[in-house]
Amino acid sequence: MYIFLPDKSKMSLPDGSTALDACKAISISLSKEAICAKVNGDLFDLNEKLPDNCTFEAITAKSPEALEILRHSAAHLMAQAIQHLYPTAQFAYGPATEEGFYYDVRFDHPLSENQDLPKIEQEMKKIVSENEKIVREDVSVEEAKKIFANQKYKLIHIDELSDKGASLSVYRQGDFVDLCLGPHMRSTGQIKAFKLMSTSSCYFKGDKNNDSLTRIYGTAFFSQKDLEDYLHILEERKESDHKKIGREMGLFMISDYGPGFPFWLPNGMILRHELEEFWWKLMVDNDYKVVKTPQILSRELWETSGHWREYKKNMYITKIDGKPFAIKPMNCPGAILVYGNDIHSYRDLPLRIAELGLVHRHEASGALNGLFRVRCFTQDDAHIFLPFDEIGNEIRRLLKIFDQVYSLFGLKYHIELSTRPLDKYVGKISTWNKAEDELKACLEENKIPYVINPGDGAFYGPKLDFKFKDSLNRVWQCGTIQLDMQLPHRFHLTYVDKDGEKKEPVMLHRAIFGSIERFVGIITENFKGSFPTWLAPEQVRILPVSPADEKQVSYSKELLATLKKHGVRAFLDDRNEKLNYRIHDSQTMKVSYTLVIGAKEAESDQVTYRIHKAKDTRTVSLKDFLHLLLQDIKEKKATRSY
Repeated sequence: MYIFLPDKSKMSLPDGSTALDACKAISISLSKEAICAKVNGDLFDLNEKLPDNCTFEAITAKSPEALEILRHSAAHLMAQAIQHLYPTAQFAYGPATEEGFYYDVRFDHPLSENQDLPKIEQEMKKIVSENEKIVREDVSVEEAKKIFANQKYKLIHIDELSDKGASLSVYRQGDFVDLCLGPHMRSTGQIKAFKLMSTSSCYFKGDKNNDSLTRIYGTAFFSQKDLEDYLHILEERKESDHKKIGREMGLFMISDYGPGFPFWLPNGMILRHELEEFWWKLMVDNDYKVVKTPQILSRELWETSGHWREYKKNMYITKIDGKPFAIKPMNCPGAILVYGNDIHSYRDLPLRIAELGLVHRHEASGALNGLFRVRCFTQDDAHIFLPFDEIGNEIRRLLKIFDQVYSLFGLKYHIELSTRPLDKYVGKISTWNKAEDELKACLEENKIPYVINPGDGAFYGPKLDFKFKDSLNRVWQCGTIQLDMQLPHRFHLTYVDKDGEKKEPVMLHRAIFGSIERFVGIITENFKGSFPTWLAPEQVRILPVSPADEKQVSYSKELLATLKKHGVRAFLDDRNEKLNYRIHDSQTMKVSYTLVIGAKEAESDQVTYRIHKAKDTRTVSLKDFLHLLLQDIKEKKATRSY
């Protein structure tokens, strides 16, 4: 048999060789470092036999996939410790997550984070010290049911897998066995840097009609230092929490009278307005037509678009004149109706229709989280109608716009190509394949790196998702470009081509911020509330040293008038409080520039200013300060400097 290595070289192996045999053939050191292997793009346990003529890559602790494998193994380690301490526990699912792992468990008693989690952690450490081998076994359905005869949720899972014709495998470590595809670490001794974080309630398979379970969250890393760095980041996140900053700075609020429906407060409206103004100019500069479509549209529209079938459970539904209507969860059908309002020729295309559209979706109450997960939000949507052969040029154009915006906010991103869902999709597979191939070609022609996210496309087409890491190492998705060859067909959209024949356009769905709400939440945490000056709700605060001094107060008021004349958001704080108190208040509110006006400044037409977060102050002429400030605002600088 033969395998093909990452450098494209070909290696011969005896028939029936395992992934571990392949590692040994490459080098003895690799066979010791390998955790598992990637075979034809899929992860393989080291003891699994390799197919002939496969691509082969050893996965070590340095590989991108390694952390997920470690964390999945840590979930099994935690389950084994729980089984030792609470023998009657019933286990559901225990996957790795973006930042750790969890396991859903049914206990006979309520679990205490303060008392039970330390006990479980201690038992985990004991199992680690025993360095038990983690071994894969392929089993039949009958064997699996015997192994898990006393595990209610595992038996349900076995039946589901057997119905789908899936092969079954289990992983053993000491006295513990779990139903799992794997792969895993080679022994429990390799799982050393871990911590259990918290618990929450959940339902089996997320269905409120099922049993209530306890979800235990944890995290794991390959080194103690990485774990400690992560825990430090979590502490920073508490200080950067957009809900905390939003409350302190008066950006937004959530009321019990409207869970998931944010109220924008005065400072938040300033921030939001600046973002929308920026968006509006971006649209005009890039030849978009801006529209506004209705909030409520009839059920027939949503049935035609396919949203009724896919999103009905998340839609708010009402009746008008005895007929069912829905508050829009998406903007796209409205844009389609706008397109269909006129007759179009090839000269009109691409036709770019943009909208800041308010949408409503019913999210589960437990999922609501500040501005990150809400029930109403404004999407910076655009729908671009164009001939199929112009997709490449339009996407290249869009990629430049996305890069321009994200660079402005200092956000580094990568792109994921999300392909056709396994079952919930509309249209022909051949049409999907054509659309996916076109997106791949656009990226590859422009040498833009991307990864495949299989099965995560929208129900009407594949998409490019823009994901980026913030300053606290979290991954967010905001932007998206979705290629849709289904909805134009469903709504019978046409344009007149050069030959006078009617043809069907394709449609690109495009959002850059994703939603104004989530984007504000992200940048609030990324900047820790210290927004770039052009976005800051309060750009300048003027503090006379002595509020009782008429000259200082008079000069401060003149400054205020001058700044406002130039469109600067400036405020005068002449309260009868100590200067240090007022400076501290200005810093707490994260004002971009704090001006301190004493006798010297009042007499010489100068200002002494301090940039937010800076310790030093500078004294300059008013003219020089105005030039510095206005350039900062005009250039939309991400950071400030003296």
